[in-house]
Amino acid sequence: MGATKTDLFTKQQNEIAAMAKALAHPARIAILQYLVKKNACVCGDLVEELGLAQATTSQHLKELKIAGIIQGAIEGASVCYCINPKVWKQYKELFNAFFKDVDLQTSCC
Repeated sequence: MGATKTDLFTKQQNEIAAMAKALAHPARIAILQYLVKKNACVCGDLVEELGLAQATTSQHLKELKIAGIIQGAIEGASVCYCINPKVWKQYKELFNAFFKDVDLQTSCC
């Protein structure tokens, strides 16, 4: 969608779409699951964990960092990553609100 069309939608709709786009690759989901499981800063072992090339892993980390869901710090020659708790909470709240309990019909078509 072109940048000029986003003004047709609410702030919340745009935020959810941006978040969904950041999560829209299985490698990024795997990265996030690994970081959540470790619950600590992870330095350098993501490439081994994912089995992807360094450049590919770096690109996915970059996308997650741009979205703000992870944060990184340079330590010597490596970059360490962890979940950004503030943004993680924001994602959780927005997606929970989006997927709120509703009484959906069992058959509509």
